Amino acid sequence: MKNGMIVAPQPEAVEAGAKVLMNGGNAVDAALTCALVQGVVDPSMCGIAGFGSMQVYMPGRGVHQFIDFHGRAPAAARPDMWADRIVGETPDGFGFILRDNVNDIGYQSITVPGRLRAYHEAQLAYGTFAWSKVVQPAIAHAESGFIVRPHVYNWWTDPTQERFGRVSPEKRLAFSKTGRTAYFDAQGKVIRPGERVRIPDMARSLQRIAEGGADVFYRGDLGAEADRDLRAHGALLCAKDLEDYRTTKLDPLWGSYRGHRIATNHPPGGGIMLLEMLAILEHFDLVALGHNSTEYIRVVAEAMKCATSDKDQYVGDPAFFDVPVSQLLDRERARGIAERIREGAVFHVERIAFKAESEHTTHISVIDRDGNAVTMTHTLGMPSGVITDGHGFMYNGSMGVFDPRPGRAGSIAAGKGRFSSICPTIIFKDDKPVMVVGAPGGTQIAMGVLQAILNFIDFGMSPQDAVSAPRFSATSDAIDISNRIPDYMVLPLRERGYTVNRSFLSYTFAWVHALGLYQGKWCGGADPATDGMPLEV
Repeated sequence: MKNGMIVAPQPEAVEAGAKVLMNGGNAVDAALTCALVQGVVDPSMCGIAGFGSMQVYMPGRGVHQFIDFHGRAPAAARPDMWADRIVGETPDGFGFILRDNVNDIGYQSITVPGRLRAYHEAQLAYGTFAWSKVVQPAIAHAESGFIVRPHVYNWWTDPTQERFGRVSPEKRLAFSKTGRTAYFDAQGKVIRPGERVRIPDMARSLQRIAEGGADVFYRGDLGAEADRDLRAHGALLCAKDLEDYRTTKLDPLWGSYRGHRIATNHPPGGGIMLLEMLAILEHFDLVALGHNSTEYIRVVAEAMKCATSDKDQYVGDPAFFDVPVSQLLDRERARGIAERIREGAVFHVERIAFKAESEHTTHISVIDRDGNAVTMTHTLGMPSGVITDGHGFMYNGSMGVFDPRPGRAGSIAAGKGRFSSICPTIIFKDDKPVMVVGAPGGTQIAMGVLQAILNFIDFGMSPQDAVSAPRFSATSDAIDISNRIPDYMVLPLRERGYTVNRSFLSYTFAWVHALGLYQGKWCGGADPATDGMPLEV
């Protein structure tokens, strides 16, 4: 590795980041260049009106920091405003289904976006390139348009969302005038793989951002134009929310696993779930159980269920809810839970009703020649469909994850950050990074990242094998398995009374992307479920 390595789900974005490393940029320059291109070539997964979490590690400068830019409820939001609209809840806690889908699509579904603010702050603090240079590759891609890849098209035409109570991706794409023009052909059909999508307004917005920085959106003309559109359509979000937005900068949340130190994000991110599960599973000899054996699936699934139940009850925005971090990560508590699992305990995850989840997120992992590392997950949550005329970019639709029932950890409150399972993570051995990992994938993110870490540390897999091995998940009372897990491994679980649901997908339950030090060399792994790739330069 001469200059560095980067991995992400979009080849165009990976190449843009790799070119930055080749031209002397550092990991921050590369990560932000990659992220901005991702917002152009995968615009329903991420964009400047989204949110996320970024871990920056720069040993030469003594920097190890999280910049969290979670979506926040606008000031106009109230805890009880949707309490009478509840229809159901997704089984994994990814969100709530409300009458008329007001939290899921359209202007009221938008949380205050933090993505552009975070990128600009990170570049000014830690990057070496000028801000305008970092934005330029995204402008170029927006000007030329992007080729629709299979992974993008598969979500655009996903039939399962509407079946389970959510608005279909196609309706989200068609919600705005820009969307109807850009994402559909002359016959009204969604643009197919291999065809090109052009959104000239997006290029013009990015050019304004390159010239004026984040304040163009948060305090300037771009924000003022957005405010007029938002107010005209009854949005909760307004210009004052944008002006008041601040990122959160924190030291990492630390845990440990089999002699490794784990650095991940704080609530309302999903890092606490990851650390809790690792603390429980450290009390089992997973190698002796056998990878994806019947008992392995049972043990890991029960740890997943326990962490999910704890998340639902205890994890919210610490500025609004007292999250018992030390209790949830207590080693003796983990030992007690492990003992109960060993004795055959079956944990329960409360859900209102059975619905489906969705995945509208993306990820980047990068390391440069100086050992600087960035791992970042960013998202639109559930895309709202809203594109202000003349701007070209879609807003997040993340109000759907807030709990419409007042008085709970995830309840709505003005200015509150919504929970997200995103957990960009760096693993250290002897104070040196050995794995840089994260994933998109809704509430399945922590479950996917967990299994990649177990594969890497316990089973000695390469990063590519670690993210490719068949996964399962248990974010409800059921165990969900990918189609490559043999039925003879799960039949004994069914005989013990477990509900086991087989996915028709071979690669599912988050889309994990990782870099890892394997046999003395940094290697990359891109989840085969996406179109992504790692690049070493």
